[in-house]
Amino acid sequence: MAEKIRGYFGVGIENSSKQMNAGNLFRTAHAFGAAFLFTINAEYSVKKVKSDTSIAPKNIPWYDFKSQQDLKIPRGCSLIGVEFNDESIELPVFRHPSNAAYIFGPELGSLSQEILDRCIQVVKIPSNFSLNVATAGAIILYDRIRILGNFGERPIGSIENPLPPLKHVHGETIRRKNKN
Repeated sequence: MAEKIRGYFGVGIENSSKQMNAGNLFRTAHAFGAAFLFTINAEYSVKKVKSDTSIAPKNIPWYDFKSQQDLKIPRGCSLIGVEFNDESIELPVFRHPSNAAYIFGPELGSLSQEILDRCIQVVKIPSNFSLNVATAGAIILYDRIRILGNFGERPIGSIENPLPPLKHVHGETIRRKNKN
């Protein structure tokens, strides 16, 4: 993986309708380095679904919220809804915040209006129809590391080598005089 990306992200789901896919979403979030996971009004059990083989809830902070009003995310963290609708920003032009909590809705429904009202932005994957929550999560999180990570540029041609990652430039050393 490239250099560590500044900031952090969390992943959550509201009203999960398919626990197996929620388990896949949480395993993917764990693999991509999520700082925390959360559910809102959702029943989820690692033991029941067995799709989260990384057992994310035992390795990452996990929060269960009973309702939309109970949701609390860290100060300075942007709540980003992932929703397939006409008003959503398409992923290829979306700028990921450094600190974000991505929230996905149920596969047999949508994010609640209360959650949409709390979101700073709502993003969608430009596809012909809605994807399952695990697939959508993988695409969103891959896009996050591709955009915010320092991987270098892709080559222009398919047989060329990729360009190296950009070197981070800190600027000149600042020397401070002792105030003795």
